[in-house]
Amino acid sequence: MAAPSRAASCEDFAEFQELLRVMRTIDDRIVHELNTTIPTASFVGKVDAGETCKELYQSLMDAHTSRERIIKNCIAQTSSVVKTLREEREKAQDDVALLKQLRKEQTKLKLMQSELNVEEVVNDRSWKVFNERCRIHYKPPKSQ
Repeated sequence: MAAPSRAASCEDFAEFQELLRVMRTIDDRIVHELNTTIPTASFVGKVDAGETCKELYQSLMDAHTSRERIIKNCIAQTSSVVKTLREEREKAQDDVALLKQLRKEQTKLKLMQSELNVEEVVNDRSWKVFNERCRIHYKPPKSQ
């Protein structure tokens, strides 16, 4: 599953989460994918399990890399906004609207940072399932 064509929006956290949800489809369906593509012992000759596992490995790597890049990019953008708002807040300490905006952006930043933890759990689960089913058929490069 390739990354969605639209660019990641970091301004709206709900939209950001929806994009990640769509991008995590490959991880959500990995068990089904493996069950339908990796043959059981009785069907071993009909499918090239090594090639199938290699393709799935590459799809997982691409998905995980693109999601991590999007999450880190949004964290960097939101951190920059928070920094700017903090600087403005120091100059205008009585501005209640500015304080509310700063708190909103800080909350969004924390939520985005927590998505990195979610991503780690999702990735670990996918690699565990992948390794259980594909370790006999395909040995990934040592980078993972």
